[in-house]
Amino acid sequence: MNQDQINSYLQRLWPICRSLTGNGVRETLHILNEILPLTIHEIPSGTAVLDWTIPDEWNIRKAQLVNPNGEVIADMAINNLHVVNYSEPVQGEFTYEQLQGHIYTLEEQPEVIPYITSYYRRHWGFCLSHHVWSQQPREGMYRVLIDSDLAPGHLTYGECVLPGESDEEILISTYVCHPSMANNELSGPIVTAGLYTRLAALQNRRFTYRFLFAPETIGVIAFLAKEGMRLKEKMVAGYVATTCGDRGPLTYKLSKRGDTLADRAAMHVLHFSEKQHRVIPFTVGGSDERQYCSPGYNLPVGSIMRTPYQQYKEYHTSADDLSFVDAASLEDTIQTYFEVMQAIEMNQTYWCVVQYGEPQMGRRGLYPASNAPNVDRHYIHRLMHFLSFSDGSMDLLEIAARRNESILLYQPIVEACLKAGVVQIAKS
Repeated sequence: MNQDQINSYLQRLWPICRSLTGNGVRETLHILNEILPLTIHEIPSGTAVLDWTIPDEWNIRKAQLVNPNGEVIADMAINNLHVVNYSEPVQGEFTYEQLQGHIYTLEEQPEVIPYITSYYRRHWGFCLSHHVWSQQPREGMYRVLIDSDLAPGHLTYGECVLPGESDEEILISTYVCHPSMANNELSGPIVTAGLYTRLAALQNRRFTYRFLFAPETIGVIAFLAKEGMRLKEKMVAGYVATTCGDRGPLTYKLSKRGDTLADRAAMHVLHFSEKQHRVIPFTVGGSDERQYCSPGYNLPVGSIMRTPYQQYKEYHTSADDLSFVDAASLEDTIQTYFEVMQAIEMNQTYWCVVQYGEPQMGRRGLYPASNAPNVDRHYIHRLMHFLSFSDGSMDLLEIAARRNESILLYQPIVEACLKAGVVQIAKS
């Protein structure tokens, strides 16, 4: 995906009123299906998934709040954050006092609309900027209309499996339940879909890749109820893609274990990227990594982000709009994820067939015929370093780090050595 394509999909996906369930999720997955072939799963309301139960499905057509002067002060047709997500249907007239438990503002940011949900408690409400609500009359009747359905239906999620030579898997997980907020969360689906296009273009892939687009928490719990035990056996690395599109520096959040292949590869790539970045520890305050890293699964799942959730003032407000993200940052995040996947693909343990003394590289076509001034000595030294440490005791990530270099620099060397028969992949 180039930047023009990224911007096009942002514009198309932005207006959709998404939630845990409902047609907004289905429409979003239908559009993403243009980029990668998604298998759609529908799980009926009332289904037990681990310790949870799939809730009733929510769909909404219209939501308006009109003040006593006849002015529309909240309208989901203008911004779908204006209605409390999962609001039950209601129509009637209410006094200012009667509305107090149904109005949500953010006093510390008086110009923005907050994002409020009521997934598991029957409720309704409107979200307004504090500036607008503070100017409303206390006398007279307010007209309320929320035209919604909250009834048995389904929870929907989509997944795509990109086969590799092995059935060992790398998981990229993102969520599709948030309405019109750009960084949280249109950025994750855009990055995940963009990563798919790059990996699908590779001629060879060692690993199988699974891309998951699910409502946060309950959607991933439903997915784990179906696939969790197989993932425990087959997953080698996984990442949650979220808050990927703002202009802040890259951030890597560790898995709960902290030393998995997912952690090592991400930190290695970021370290040698020369981009500003930081690494933060695993905490349960966050996204779906807490489901993947829950005690029974404890999967090797981290998260590559830009500015983490809750650490930018626009988070969960109408200020997280299309101006808060940009295609260049999204493209850069896609590229970072792709380089991490390349690192994992390359990372194997090797065994040099000549363990006593150096192998004669000249007769294998690995060494230049002359000691000319234009010989790439960095390449030669890197080659000799690789062969020296190829004793079956350390993987390529560690070999590269020992020389303080990126693993990605070793790809032509490894390919040449394998072709020449001077190294073999060590048996595990």
